[in-house]
This record gives sequence, C-alpha cells and structure tokens, in this order.
Amino acid sequence: MVDYSEVFIGLDVSKDSHAVAVAQGGRDGEVRYFGEIASDAAAVRRFVHKLERPGARLRFCYEAGPTGYGLKRLIEGLSHDCAVIAPSLIPRRPGERVKTNRRDAVKLVRLFRAGELTEIWTPDEAHEAMRDLVRAREAAVRERTRKRQEIRSFLLRHGKSYPGKKAWGPRHMAWLHELSFEWPAQKVVLHEMIAAERQGRERVARLEGAIEDALLDWPLAQAVDRLQALRGVGLITAVTFMVEVGDIRRFEHPRRLMAYLGLVPCERSTGESVWRGGITRAGNARVRRVLAESAWAYRHPAAVGKKKYFATRHLPEEVQEVAWKAQARLTRRYRALSARGKRSTVAVTAVARELVGFMWAIARMEPAAL
Repeated sequence: MVDYSEVFIGLDVSKDSHAVAVAQGGRDGEVRYFGEIASDAAAVRRFVHKLERPGARLRFCYEAGPTGYGLKRLIEGLSHDCAVIAPSLIPRRPGERVKTNRRDAVKLVRLFRAGELTEIWTPDEAHEAMRDLVRAREAAVRERTRKRQEIRSFLLRHGKSYPGKKAWGPRHMAWLHELSFEWPAQKVVLHEMIAAERQGRERVARLEGAIEDALLDWPLAQAVDRLQALRGVGLITAVTFMVEVGDIRRFEHPRRLMAYLGLVPCERSTGESVWRGGITRAGNARVRRVLAESAWAYRHPAAVGKKKYFATRHLPEEVQEVAWKAQARLTRRYRALSARGKRSTVAVTAVARELVGFMWAIARMEPAAL
C-alpha cells in the first residue's frame, strides 16, 4: 500500500521564467529550492510530470500578478491543486530587506505549507473576458476625461469660458466650433483637441454597446438586471459590481463583503482604549468608486422616477420591495448623518457601505424568482 503524502510547490512567476521551491508535507519536511523553469506551457508540463509519483498530492501556489490565471488553469488541467495568493496579505518581517526570486519562492512555499496564505477567488474564462471589457470601458472613460480637461485648460489659458450650464452636450460642442482666436495655429490646436475628445467619446460608446451585447449570454446577467432596481444603480454600476466581486455566494454575510471592499472603519484597540478611523480602503477600488457615485443619489427624498419605474417594472415584486426598502432607509440615513454635522463625503461613504448590504441581498436571490 502506498502512503499518502503532500508536496507543496511555490512558484515565483515572471514573464520568461518561474523560480520554484518544493516543500515536503509535515512540519519538519524538507524545503529546497528547485531552480528556475521556463514559463511556457510545455516546460511547466514537464516540470509537473517530473514531480508526480504514486501516492503524492501536489499542491501549487503563486502570487496574483500581471501573468494572470493561465498558469493556474494549466496546472489544474493536469489534475493538481493550484492556489493564487493575495500578495497584500503575505506576512512580511519588518527587517526583511533582501528580495530575490529564490527567497520569494522559498518563503512562499513555507507559508503555504503552514496555512498562512490567503487564496483569492479566481474567475473562469468567460467572467474574465467580461471583466476585461468593463475595465477597458473604464480606461476609455479616463482617457475621455483627460481629453476634456485638456480642452478646459486650453480655453482657460486664453480667457474663454462656456456661458451655459451643461458642458459637452450639442450646444457646448457647437460653441467650441464657433470660437475664434487671434492666431490660426490656436484654432488648429482646439480642433485637434475636439477631434481627440470625439474619438474618446465614440470609443466609450462602442465599449458600452459591447458590454450590453456580452450580457446577453453572461451567466450573471440576471443579477445585473436585478441590481438596477436600486436607486442610483445603472447598467455600468451593476455590471462593474458583479464582474469585480464575482461569486457573491462566497460571502456568507454582507458585513464580510463590506470588509472585502474596504468600506468598514479601521480600528486600533488595546485594553479599554478603542479607536476607530476612516474606512480601510482595502480591496477593490473600482467597486468603491461606483458605489460612492451611486450613494450620492440618496441625498434626495425617496421616490421612484418615471425612467426607473419603466426600466424595472418587469422585475419580481420581492426585488422591487428590497429596492424601495433601500431607498427609505438610505435617504433617512443620509439626512440623519447630515443633521449630526457629518461632512457630505462621510455621509455618502456610510450610505455606500449600507448599499452594499442591499446589493448583496438582491444579487443572492435565486434566478428562478425572475
């Protein structure tokens, strides 16, 4: 009979090669640096097959980074476990000043064997493709904003200010085209900036259309649809929340999701002394941003607008009840915090944290309820 044993393998991954350390199971098992292997799939397969032996369970790990999840999928395709580790949660000694690939691989495998590392949730390929699309749209919005700021700065330098209220609409664009300058070169500069802004705007529109098309066969599309029943939550907010959070059922309680998104206060307590500060800002900054943008909608009294009503009237009654409960509570919460003298940004952050709880409840509803 072959004895069952575990072998832990730590990989310090990079674009061209992976540094490898191997640790035998057990507290006193041998830990050794294996060396470096090429990063291509064929080299990884050869390395894995070299370690295989009857009765041995191979458990791999590597830090999350720019190399993505292809290595994990490759190793799991060879019927072995592979964990992707959260880099920010790896324990580090204060006096540690030397960092090499060899040291990182050995340290990683030691901590992995001891159970001191935190594994991240990894998306499947369809989910990752949708996330890439949403992040591409976010990058396009940043670029469009930068182009618009360049136009504002250029006009400010030349003493020109738009007299209207709403910028970047048809009237504003017509006003920009009618501007005159003393030198023809300045007119050329402005037209080039306007063309760049138009290209950025068209890019955002194309990506938003692609997101709508991709939702047609995305498994989490129903959750995205349900989330839009909430005030301040539109298509982009809902899809950003779902692609970044992923499997909502891995959070057993909404407070766990709030902590995961960095929306809970940091704390330093010792003995009878308790100090709480601002939010931890841990986790996904993209989700915090869209949640804060949505939370501003709860400054106003609770009401269901005509646009929101017609967009969500097809949703189940239980979803609409949760959305109305969220409106009633969160608008009341904002007013109460403002009455206590809290800054508007602090009040909005508190509302965003509670909004997460309602989004958690709606996203976890069974699709059969639709």
